[in-house]
Amino acid sequence: MDVLGIGTDIIECPRIGRMIETHGESFLRKVYTEREIRYCQARKHAIEHFAGRWAAKEAIMKALGTGRSRGVSWTHLEIRNDERGRPTVLVCGAAREIAVERGVADVLVSISHCRTYATAYAMALGRPPEPPTTPDPDPPGSS
Repeated sequence: MDVLGIGTDIIECPRIGRMIETHGESFLRKVYTEREIRYCQARKHAIEHFAGRWAAKEAIMKALGTGRSRGVSWTHLEIRNDERGRPTVLVCGAAREIAVERGVADVLVSISHCRTYATAYAMALGRPPEPPTTPDPDPPGSS
């Protein structure tokens, strides 16, 4: 697979904590999907997990080359965890349309956080190029 884009982001966890404290449910629903909210709220250090997902979404938008434009909203990207805890990305809505348009087949993401900072790195991968076709030197029916 070809690398079509990369992105990285870092955020101060207390900043996300203040946003949640100030704007509450409206902030959470604007930025996170229902599944992400449940996941983060179930964690001991919920703010760090919310911040990690914020950083991941920012990094993914950079990797896709969209930023928060062209109709892409925060909830068009959902960070999930597979059975081993590895973060995976679900891309939908306008973000999916842009990803398809740009030939993105998969998005990989890595997230790290501590009490103070959360950071994420994303890589948009494209489909491998089709091998060049060569004309058949002896097509059927040519004899």
